[in-house]
Formats: sequence, C-alpha cells, structure tokens
Amino acid sequence: MEKAKVLERLIKEQGYSIRSFAHACGIPESTLYTILKKGVGRASVDNIILICQTLGITVEDLERLVAGEIVKKEPSYADVERLLARNGKEFSTEQKMKLIKLLSELD
Repeated sequence: MEKAKVLERLIKEQGYSIRSFAHACGIPESTLYTILKKGVGRASVDNIILICQTLGITVEDLERLVAGEIVKKEPSYADVERLLARNGKEFSTEQKMKLIKLLSELD
C-alpha cells in the first residue's frame, strides 16, 4: 500500500476530515489534499513529518505500515484528550471511573 493511502486511512481512523486534520497539522488543506491524491514523493519532508507527528507515528512507522507490518503505539496524552473530547459524553459513569483510576496509576 502506498504511503498516501496509509496516511489517508490513518487520518480517517482517527476520526478526522481532511480539513480538520490539515488544521491540526498547521498545513493548508490544499497541500494535504495534494499529498493524499498525488503521493508523498513530491511533498516536503517538513510536511510529512508534521503529518506523522499529528498522527502519533514516526516516519519510520509509516515505512513499516507501507510494508504491511503492524506498528504498536502507546497512546499519548493528546490521544487520550482527543478520545475524551470526542466520546466523553457517551462514557458511562463506570467507564469514566475506570479511566480516572488508570490515569491516576500512571507515573
């Protein structure tokens, strides 16, 4: 699978639209759209690094994903914040309490 397709899949899996992801990265929407439709090869290294960082992966992880390898990543604090912001209202009291307990156990 080519890099642009992997990036597009990851963006959608994280619940972003192209517009919202471009905003999160700080790059123009048209630039992101061009990268996803025409390929990563012509994009600037800085933009690819920004995209990967926003997705919570490294450029090396992107290479592994393209090769079909499974990349395990630990959720970052930003990932947890995003999850809560998007889904927090849907959590039951029990789920919220489990999350609070888990977060309090972190170093």
